[in-house]
Amino acid sequence: MTEQAEILFSDEQAQLMDIAESFSASKSPIDAVRRRIEAESAIEVELWREMAVLGWLGIAIPEEYGGSGLGLGEVVSIVEPMGRRLFSAPLASTTLVAQTVLLGGDKAQKSHWLPQLAGGTVAALALTEAHGDWDLSNLTCAAERAGGTITLSGGKTFVTDAAMADVLLVSVALDGAPALVLLETSALPSAALRREVVIDETRRSHAVDLNGVEVPSANLLPQDGAADCLKSLHLSACLLYAAEMCGGTAGVINVTLEYLLTRRQFDHFIGAYQALKHPMVDALVGLEQARSHLYHAATIFDPANAAEGEIAVRMAKAQAADAFAFASDRAIQFHGAFGFTYDCDAQLYRRRALWCEQQHGDGAHHRKHLAGLLLD
Repeated sequence: MTEQAEILFSDEQAQLMDIAESFSASKSPIDAVRRRIEAESAIEVELWREMAVLGWLGIAIPEEYGGSGLGLGEVVSIVEPMGRRLFSAPLASTTLVAQTVLLGGDKAQKSHWLPQLAGGTVAALALTEAHGDWDLSNLTCAAERAGGTITLSGGKTFVTDAAMADVLLVSVALDGAPALVLLETSALPSAALRREVVIDETRRSHAVDLNGVEVPSANLLPQDGAADCLKSLHLSACLLYAAEMCGGTAGVINVTLEYLLTRRQFDHFIGAYQALKHPMVDALVGLEQARSHLYHAATIFDPANAAEGEIAVRMAKAQAADAFAFASDRAIQFHGAFGFTYDCDAQLYRRRALWCEQQHGDGAHHRKHLAGLLLD
């Protein structure tokens, strides 16, 4: 038998996780989550600034550009506790845009954008199109060069936090090949954003009309690396969504346990019945399996060499989706009739589980790719 290596948290990961858990518990209790559903933005500007002051936006940005010089593994340690509290913020999208600029941008673009992103500039991802293909290179949104500008056509959907974003990372087809441009939202006409109704109402999702929008050529990332950037971006997003789903699984398990230990029926707490005990154990086992996959992937994945950790990331995303779906589904069932009402907090977690699973590929999608990767 071969001895399996133990997965350990680095000192930085452990410290960040503790801080993020305390911060999320303080800033995003469940009543605050419900209040924000009706708000214009998923997060208040002041709260976003607090996150910037904590240094979270620059964790995976090199020190020379105003960041901490750590990696996505440390960002995972923040995203997971946020997911536990249903804390919605454009942290993941801003981090992913920064990673894309770091991987595929030229020297001038890195010097211009990375310090801004580390300092509080809000970035959003405009990658999904109406056809909904999880292959980010399948592009109908196009761009044409005209002098010193690039004119866009088409549109994007599921652009989260677009209304509060300062810049969008947009994928387009340019000269028959994928390209990435940084679009400052100040260049968008007022009617370009349309709020979408999505399953997770704690999110702010928009469709973006890009027809006729002009972008300076300086905001076009070098096109020869665009395809690699899109693959890395896809896998990096899967890693962060896996972290959010692991956090959500832990959160909904806590919600369910609290109910099972307070609701009485036939003079017993309902948590004493085996029909409820055993599925809760299954939910906890699923969580531990998902977290093991998550932190293994976080340890070995490198955005600059996406192939190295692709198997681990796809496994983490699929396992986390299964764990969150099972735990949140049982949470609704165990709350009885109340669980099927919108007033039950289990509903918020189930909606978050559905949203996260469908972003950048569900479990079946990733297992299909894993079949080919593992058999090569």
